[in-house]
Amino acid sequence: MGFPISAALLDSMVLAIVEKEDTYGYEITRNLREVADVSESTLYPVLRRLQKNMLLETYDREYMGRNRRYYRVTAKGITALDDYRAQWQHHKEMIDSILEK
Repeated sequence: MGFPISAALLDSMVLAIVEKEDTYGYEITRNLREVADVSESTLYPVLRRLQKNMLLETYDREYMGRNRRYYRVTAKGITALDDYRAQWQHHKEMIDSILEK
């Protein structure tokens, strides 16, 4: 049994991954798959939404003769991620107060 991942939680996880270092879509998916069942087809709409909200920005970098789109967290994205982390901590504490013995 698993727990569903909300859009806000997925947004925060993507921002946290990209905050560590600029990276590209497949690598973000690979990182997410370590903790959740997420496909690339799920990820790309998330990346577009984060870009539209100016939380991520993109640039192209050549890799093996081809351009690869990289994502970088903006200052607004860092602020949003800090807010997500605070909300997550509060949510986690509330859930833990019920689940933990």
